[in-house]
Amino acid sequence: MPAESESPCHVFLVTFPGQGHMNPTIRLGKKLASKGLYITISTTCDFGLSLKNAGSIGDQPSPIGSGFIDFEFWDDGWELDDPRRRDLDLYMPQLQISGKPALSQMLRNRAGENRPVSCLIGNPFVPWVCDVANDFGIPCSILWVQSCSVFSIYYHYSRKYVDFPSESDPYCDVQLPSLPLLKYDEIPSFLHPYGEYKAIGRSILQQFRNVSIPFCILMDTFEELERDVINHMSTICPVKPIGPLFKTLKFPEENKNAVLSGDFLKADDCFDWLDAKPPYSVVYISFGSIVHLSQKQVEEMAHGLCNSGFSFLWVMKPLPKDMADCLGLKPHVLPDGFLENAGERAKIVKWSPQQKVLSHPSIACFVTHCGWNSSVEALSSGVPVLVLPQWGDQVTNAKFLVEEFGVGLRLSRGESEKRLVVRDEFEQCLRDAIVGPKAKELRENALKWKNAAEKAAADGGSSETNIQEFVDEIRKKWSGRISEIHSLEVKNLEKA
Repeated sequence: MPAESESPCHVFLVTFPGQGHMNPTIRLGKKLASKGLYITISTTCDFGLSLKNAGSIGDQPSPIGSGFIDFEFWDDGWELDDPRRRDLDLYMPQLQISGKPALSQMLRNRAGENRPVSCLIGNPFVPWVCDVANDFGIPCSILWVQSCSVFSIYYHYSRKYVDFPSESDPYCDVQLPSLPLLKYDEIPSFLHPYGEYKAIGRSILQQFRNVSIPFCILMDTFEELERDVINHMSTICPVKPIGPLFKTLKFPEENKNAVLSGDFLKADDCFDWLDAKPPYSVVYISFGSIVHLSQKQVEEMAHGLCNSGFSFLWVMKPLPKDMADCLGLKPHVLPDGFLENAGERAKIVKWSPQQKVLSHPSIACFVTHCGWNSSVEALSSGVPVLVLPQWGDQVTNAKFLVEEFGVGLRLSRGESEKRLVVRDEFEQCLRDAIVGPKAKELRENALKWKNAAEKAAADGGSSETNIQEFVDEIRKKWSGRISEIHSLEVKNLEKA
């Protein structure tokens, strides 16, 4: 590590304790560290423990390029098996109650260690980070972990500029600048009067009350993908697309095997199996870290897969004990004889290194819940998708993947539809996406977005340029603060 006296430019990232939040946070941290910055990433102790148990992070600061990444965790005040963790109406406020003073103390501690923080980066689910930055007079930015289109939806909802679905008009369609018409069930479900998990929506909306505080809003998207809405929102907020972050990571040879990922489970090895499959022959199925489909839906998908004749890699994550206890959920069970019938065509894993899987030449299509990480990884890897969204921004992402980006086929409109995708329908969609007349168009569109993503992430590309501008701005602000501190010290000495 650099000597204490050097006081390197230090960026502190705070994230919500979730897989879909930690992944882009670590990717951004790596990118910034590779440019010589000292990075600290912080979330709750329980999620930090999961990362350590999975071998995703180490105990010491990790060298990345010419910089370092460190971790620091705070206690959210509840026991690991506390059932209140699954009630977001209770947990989101608790996160703020525990997080604000903890973050304040961490900032004071780092300053006392001669590692003062030069920039704080928060996330939409922890909007109070901007308040702490403001209290300490530290420049603040936000890492927006959803699409710019979804950012625009939340922004306009918070400002009440247009009509949104309400209890008096729940089926109202939404028309926003630079976006296609959104049907009532295509806005993030957290904003719908009958949607679940409204506590998340309320928390995100708090971020928009603070939208004037951050000097920059970083987004894991890229200009070529969402050009119109990015251009429009840039006239309102300091939006800076820097994605796809996993594509922008380029390290010297000595760092290529650096530990660090956002995985809360240890990934299973599946590449010997994938290597043995022909190009464009494998269906990849994963629904992220949180979505839990019904047992009946899993059974229908299993039969459809078996009947299709295609090989498939299916991520069936273990059900956390607290989810089982608090929500009454049960682990998925595959139909009797399923694995025997599928034979070598089947590979079932508990977790996978998804970005590496999607870039494997054997992958033909991706059955996904349409979380933004999964969506942008599929687009940037040139892989067509079958969309099975459930809630949140997934329903919005599904619309764009199918109707705007032209890379997907729709299985459902979301959890609110309460519709079972039966085995014959699922099998037919697989065929349409892989060998049917639509398959060629889907793959051509997917490869177009892959090329655009690589161009954005390359040296001189739009995202790479934006990241460098962000780093230069941080260093400029840091130099200014150092000069102020030095001037104050000189004045104090003169007075003495």
